[in-house]
Amino acid sequence: MDNQFGTHKPDPVGNVPIDGRGAWSEHQPSAQKENEYIRQHDYSEYARCHLGIDDEHDEDTKGRYKFPYGDFEQVHRCGLLAAESRAGQRKYYDIELAVARLHGMLEALNKQRESTSK
Repeated sequence: MDNQFGTHKPDPVGNVPIDGRGAWSEHQPSAQKENEYIRQHDYSEYARCHLGIDDEHDEDTKGRYKFPYGDFEQVHRCGLLAAESRAGQRKYYDIELAVARLHGMLEALNKQRESTSK
């Protein structure tokens, strides 16, 4: 499993809305929503919503992209937690590190947003 976070996503959260509540099972995109997103965009955009690549699968297949963390509209904290848990179970330490980096980015962004909204 390759970690695509370090080379593919310089700023995955940027101006993207962040959802900090709920369970990933409630927010994870359905297969239908994934297919619709791919039709409207392409696999390179679909890949940007995932932290890992399984190079045993072809580039233009959903199976290639692992560890999603958003629903194509928002970054979901619960998606990051689910990715972190699965990465730990499967001993994908590079994915765990990417999730930790994203957690840090989200915390910093949340603090910045809180300070500007006061």
